[in-house]
Amino acid sequence: MENYTFNSFTLQLEGLNISKGSIYPVFLLFLFSYILIMFMNAGIAFLVFIDKNLHQPMYLLFCNLPVNDILGNSIMVPRLLSDMLRPPSELLISYYECVVQAFTTHMFGATAHTVLMIGLTIRLNRCRTMIMNPFCDNASLFKLSCENVFINNVYGLTFTVVLLTSSIGSMVLTYTKITVVCLTSKNKSLNSKALKTCSTHLFVYIIMFFCGMLIVILHRFPQHSDYRKLSAILFHIIPGSLNPIIYGVQSKEIRKFMSKLFQPKKVSQ
Repeated sequence: MENYTFNSFTLQLEGLNISKGSIYPVFLLFLFSYILIMFMNAGIAFLVFIDKNLHQPMYLLFCNLPVNDILGNSIMVPRLLSDMLRPPSELLISYYECVVQAFTTHMFGATAHTVLMIGLTIRLNRCRTMIMNPFCDNASLFKLSCENVFINNVYGLTFTVVLLTSSIGSMVLTYTKITVVCLTSKNKSLNSKALKTCSTHLFVYIIMFFCGMLIVILHRFPQHSDYRKLSAILFHIIPGSLNPIIYGVQSKEIRKFMSKLFQPKKVSQ
């Protein structure tokens, strides 16, 4: 029997289903990933900030990615790490903290996909206290309600479909135009640069797309909750790790700055 406590302000997180022998290796893996994400993304943002040659619209826009990755992962990963070392009975979170975490979690996805659906969720009465996830997101919040959440499901899925359709549609249109320009242009250097930029962007987008869609789909299948939890964590960690590597390495200006930074200085005699 499920425990019903109406409108409780203390919620319980389900956490990750990890065996005792695997807790510390998984903890160290997530901790290392978080440190790597913070270091690389902060480094990229710092380089763009201090190098005047990088004060161009493209690089200032590029700064949105590392800042978003830092904020998105800082909201989720530290709390997840601390919860991994606690017994299940102590995985408690206040309702308002959960709402803030859900808001910021979706805001992280919003920079890449734009999903903010908290208005519809707050209106629901809560009769459960178990968050069926290792961290809070919108779908987990409306699962706390014993009311009919059909509208939430329809709105969430419709918004996701419209968002993805418009997102994919705009990408197809953009890449089609770029392809036409490349085919009609005889400038090999321009074509090579466009191909490299587009392919890296498409690679990161596809990863985020499949991780995001997997979370949306698995939320509708409770029997696969462990796979959904893993997908939700990877949605934060993988793009946050890959973005500074892919976009940083492909940038000629950033590569040049890094080579100057780490190149041993000649000692004048």
